[in-house]
Amino acid sequence: MKESILQSLYPDMVKWRRHLHQHPELSFHEFETSKMIGDLLESWGLEVRRGVAGTGVTAKLTGALPGRNVALRADIDALPIADEKACEYASTVPGVMHACGHDAHTAQLLAVARYYSLNRDKTEGTRLFLFQPAEETLPGGAVSMVSEGVLEGIDAIFGVHLWSPLPYGVVATRPGPIMACPDEFEVEIVGRGGHAGLPHESADALVTGAALVTALQTIVSRSVNPLDAAVLSVGQLHAGTANNVIAERCRLSGTVRSFTPETRSLVRRRLEEVVAHVCRMHGTEYRFRYFEGYPPVVNDEAEAARVLAVAASALPDCRTVVSERIMAGEDFSYYLKEKPGCFIFVGAGAEDGSSAPHHHPRFDVDERAMLVAARLLTAVADDAASTVSGA
Repeated sequence: MKESILQSLYPDMVKWRRHLHQHPELSFHEFETSKMIGDLLESWGLEVRRGVAGTGVTAKLTGALPGRNVALRADIDALPIADEKACEYASTVPGVMHACGHDAHTAQLLAVARYYSLNRDKTEGTRLFLFQPAEETLPGGAVSMVSEGVLEGIDAIFGVHLWSPLPYGVVATRPGPIMACPDEFEVEIVGRGGHAGLPHESADALVTGAALVTALQTIVSRSVNPLDAAVLSVGQLHAGTANNVIAERCRLSGTVRSFTPETRSLVRRRLEEVVAHVCRMHGTEYRFRYFEGYPPVVNDEAEAARVLAVAASALPDCRTVVSERIMAGEDFSYYLKEKPGCFIFVGAGAEDGSSAPHHHPRFDVDERAMLVAARLLTAVADDAASTVSGA
């Protein structure tokens, strides 16, 4: 019965997802997206709250049977990336696209909400559907959703991310830490410019920056315990104005990824120490800024075990695996700091690994993964809400 209803909703999922893909909106500007979501949810008879965390939408459904209260979350924002796909549903907004699958997350959760609206008489407990803005932009929408009380009375929360590095047909999660803290840093090096033929009269900010990029790579390899996990990557380096001019200024920025407060603190401290020493060695000054991103995503042990067991049982046509830890970040972490729950990856990539990565101009998903996600979310939510399994 459930399978047939969800299967019948699959064309709607595709339609909703492709509409959103054609009309993406950036973080905290998801006005038309949230209107579409809210209008659909209200038409299905759910208790809808709009304007949560600015552009978020929540919807509550109370089942006819006693049970626990379960929240399910989808993110709704797009990215400032130009869509390079050649398909009928490519983005129509210049420089903006759904390059991480949030359009599909929204569509699959809408289908789950529709399913429960048609099966209220068979539903135990309540379902709270969270359509969250601004997952892609610090400080993120989740922290505001939490502060506005969306989790009050909730017993457990779950979220699914369609994941192109995993092929279609794979479901993955793990107990404990699964996604990292996505911190960022910026360094501005201030030297003394001059003629490229008279370098001894200058303090070269470009050479300082180049030396710094190399020196920073030793932090993870020589300061972090090899049994811990961390990443430090410099993503931008900008310096110079002409071939025959010593650069007076150099700007570089990057990201730090870690799973524990101790490693996070260590890398941040060593980062500033290395910056200070390298700049001093080259006779330059510096300005250093560090931005802490989301906390790590840490799954509840019991809820992760529930997901792995339910997925193996409810999705016999899929392969359920224990995920590796992933160095990407996610503000679903804020929900998990408040309530037990689990964040789950559903494979949406090609079996041969040819899918474009997340945040790539040609990113796309295997849309069949939306149906897998909807089947999984309903099965996990029903199990978590059951007064028998949840006791």
